[in-house]
Amino acid sequence: MIKRRDFLRNTALAGALAISIPDIVNAAVSKQKKNGVIKINKDDIILFQGDSITDAGRKKDSKDVNTVANLGSGYANQAAAELLFNHAGKGLQIYNKGISGNKVYQLAERWDADCLNIKPQILSILVGVNDYWHKHSGKYDGTLDTYRNDYRALLQRTKSALPDVKLIIGEPFAVKGVKAVDDTWYPQFNDYRKVAKELADEFNAAFIPYQSIFDEAQKSAPGVYWTHDGVHPSLAGAKLMAEAWLKTVK
Repeated sequence: MIKRRDFLRNTALAGALAISIPDIVNAAVSKQKKNGVIKINKDDIILFQGDSITDAGRKKDSKDVNTVANLGSGYANQAAAELLFNHAGKGLQIYNKGISGNKVYQLAERWDADCLNIKPQILSILVGVNDYWHKHSGKYDGTLDTYRNDYRALLQRTKSALPDVKLIIGEPFAVKGVKAVDDTWYPQFNDYRKVAKELADEFNAAFIPYQSIFDEAQKSAPGVYWTHDGVHPSLAGAKLMAEAWLKTVK
């Protein structure tokens, strides 16, 4: 029979070895901070852009800022709530212009109205999973080079119009073994992740390594806890993403 003190010692050791979710997020993002942390200034306009992961059911006809209708129910909402709470005196204006299903070329088609005319000081982009997923399913004929070239052109256009904009690029991610995401996604999908990282370095953007964060989080809870279908985050997954995003700003 295990003595009580041995049980307590073993439990304490197990607890010491366990890594908390905040530690996972902090460790992953800290490795990517080569371009520094983005400072939030008074009256900054912050724009979230991307596909359905960013969209998260927002009202497309909303003209408001800093509202649930405008921000949706995903990571952009959770990150914005924390920003507005922590920087109450700075008069921040936070927009979400993500649209479900978008690939890079579709961002480009609406970029004047949904980005450049807004004139953000901080621009966060998460795009790429559809550029692969829709090709994988036969609904899109774009290639990896299409993704790279379209994304680079979009960033060049942005920096030309808004030379002082501070960029945050999120890594496309997927959770293998959950519904839509299976072995046939790999290794090709990994190349899209690499392109996002390469472009973040090229344009001196903060980079959020969402894939490694979701991978590590699965040591605490299974993939279906963090995402419903392997791509779209659950409430917990959105919180995971928001916490990672918040590590890129101060």
